[in-house]
Amino acid sequence: MLRVAVPNKGSLSEAASGMLRECGYRQRSDHRELVLQDPDNGTEFFFLRPRDIAVYVGAGQLDVGITGRDLLLDSGAPAEELLALGFGGSTFRYAARPGTAAQVEDFAGRRVATSYPGLVAKHLADRGVSAEVVRLDGAVETAVQLGVADVIADVVSTGTTLRQAGLEVVGEPILHSEAVLVRRTGAEPSPAVEQLRRRLQGVMIARQYVLMDYDIRAELVDQAVQLTPGLESPTVSPLHDRGWVAVRAMVPRRDTNRVMDELWERGARGILVTDISACRL
Repeated sequence: MLRVAVPNKGSLSEAASGMLRECGYRQRSDHRELVLQDPDNGTEFFFLRPRDIAVYVGAGQLDVGITGRDLLLDSGAPAEELLALGFGGSTFRYAARPGTAAQVEDFAGRRVATSYPGLVAKHLADRGVSAEVVRLDGAVETAVQLGVADVIADVVSTGTTLRQAGLEVVGEPILHSEAVLVRRTGAEPSPAVEQLRRRLQGVMIARQYVLMDYDIRAELVDQAVQLTPGLESPTVSPLHDRGWVAVRAMVPRRDTNRVMDELWERGARGILVTDISACRL
């Protein structure tokens, strides 16, 4: 049975379970459940702290897990990223009081507070910067004000929280993170793991595309399919009226309305858009 770790709480939990549900797997209805079996899919789910998931997977206790890229790298566990999942995005950056540092090299000899000591220590070492890394479990942005550190390293979105704490971003991002599927480094190929990866990938693609159908006169079809080339080639079928054909193609979701407008201008009619719940490509 495939053993899968899923975040039990936090920003990744609901999205991870939702994605697995879209893949056809059972998911818990009671947040107090720690283990859930899905015999129809030969899978057992373990709901764990996101920070611990890479450790369990790296130790071989579980086959795969969903966690953040930042947590994977911070853990130092012998686990590797198998698939980026497209949700839970964040940017990890340094911040300090204005005018106190312009680049990472300026942190030499200073104290850097973070909830990700492994990740930050490696990033500093890779750049030849010797600094003291101070581990905190939360409220990192107050560390400078309280005199615990000179610099912080934390997740930054809009920067509002940093500015309220009297800090500014320093240097380039340490890491762009998102939810990832992880497995033990060097693990043997597994049909069950590959099936899970394909299902997840199918859901991600389905979220990015819609299925578009439209009718158009046969002599205009070449112009129309330039707008809707599909992934490989669109499906073109003759209609009862021999002067018309029906076209079906996958279109990027973000382009839906623009493509519909341009198809209409080129003579397409009966334009329909359908959501895709899952796919295999």
